[in-house]
Amino acid sequence: MKTFLKRKADSSKFQVSTVDVTINWKKAEELAAEFLKRNGYKILERNYRTPFGEIDIIAKRGETYVFVEVKSGTGVQINPSERVDMKKYERINRSAEYYLRGKRYSKAQIDVIEIINNEKLEIRHYKNVGWDFV
Repeated sequence: MKTFLKRKADSSKFQVSTVDVTINWKKAEELAAEFLKRNGYKILERNYRTPFGEIDIIAKRGETYVFVEVKSGTGVQINPSERVDMKKYERINRSAEYYLRGKRYSKAQIDVIEIINNEKLEIRHYKNVGWDFV
């Protein structure tokens, strides 16, 4: 169960709302990995740790290395992908550069997959979210 504050429509006061969130981060990452596999990606690493941070999934599609951040939630107040801020993005970027050090590659990108568990399960894949090695 997840508890959060919600603004009442008829006033400026907040009420406490509880939503049953049945997907934890581990299950969300499993769903994201399966989604990627079904769409032609080869999973190379999961939960890859570097001195700069962790990358949820490292995959490859063709000659492109894909560094995936997985976010999950209900999407009631904000979409899960909106929690990838500049600080998180820079940690992924530095971790990806660390991973690629010494490897031969032609292209790499950062993707975000969000798992929304509201009334039905929804998976959204945002490709190449602003960082690209060519």
